[in-house]
Amino acid sequence: MSPILLHLISSLAYLALAVLLWKDLQRGPNEPIGQSARVARALVAAPLLIHAGLLSQSILRIDGLYLGVGNTISLIMALAVLIYWIASLFHRLEALNAMVLFAAAILSWLPVILPATQPLENTQLLVFKAHLLIAMLAYSLFTIASLHVLLMALQERQLHSHNVAPLLRALPPLLTMESVLFKIIGTGFGFLTLTLATGVLFSEELFGKPLTFTHKTVFGFMSWFIFGALLLGRAFYGWRGRVAVRWTLAGFMVLVLAYIGSRFVVEIILQR
Repeated sequence: MSPILLHLISSLAYLALAVLLWKDLQRGPNEPIGQSARVARALVAAPLLIHAGLLSQSILRIDGLYLGVGNTISLIMALAVLIYWIASLFHRLEALNAMVLFAAAILSWLPVILPATQPLENTQLLVFKAHLLIAMLAYSLFTIASLHVLLMALQERQLHSHNVAPLLRALPPLLTMESVLFKIIGTGFGFLTLTLATGVLFSEELFGKPLTFTHKTVFGFMSWFIFGALLLGRAFYGWRGRVAVRWTLAGFMVLVLAYIGSRFVVEIILQR
């Protein structure tokens, strides 16, 4: 079966599951999970496996790993779908799952639209592969956290205006959303710490030279300090609400500049 047809099947399946979850949202957040949501949750594995298979063909090639902008964003979305699917087993996250699946239906096409043309260097090293996988998990978790915190901000604003949109009414209570948010950020911070630690400890083996402060390194450590400060502020000063929104989005934007931003400039603007 051709890759284009598989992309179409995966994308349409994501979209159909998002519609099923959206349909279930009309029941309200306090109602038991409906049949359409149960079906959607059970079937997520099918398009996710197709998506993962397409990514493996696009990224894992004989002459190395091809992880350009398109493959990176598509991989982050696949991991986001997986993470939210697992989280939905413990929390009522149908509204968030619907949004992630809808985004995955669109962004899973990026490897076709923006194909990687050059393999990454040093991909024969096991430590580099581990470093890369951990980094992608960190990106996925912070992508989810950014979406999550934006929905929280909209939810809080509309609660104060007493005019809550149907999608936001279907979200879990703010306290539950906040609890989930900081679990995501805490886990993402752990993966980001491992990413930076492996980069520092194995810099010469990974990149053929001792650690140097490139823009990636600087932005990576800046995002680590921002998220670390947010977690400390939460633990000692009870930071929440708008403070959490600002710090989460600031950390995410700095993290995007650390890798995806630089790859976009190199591959799309400079076409190298």
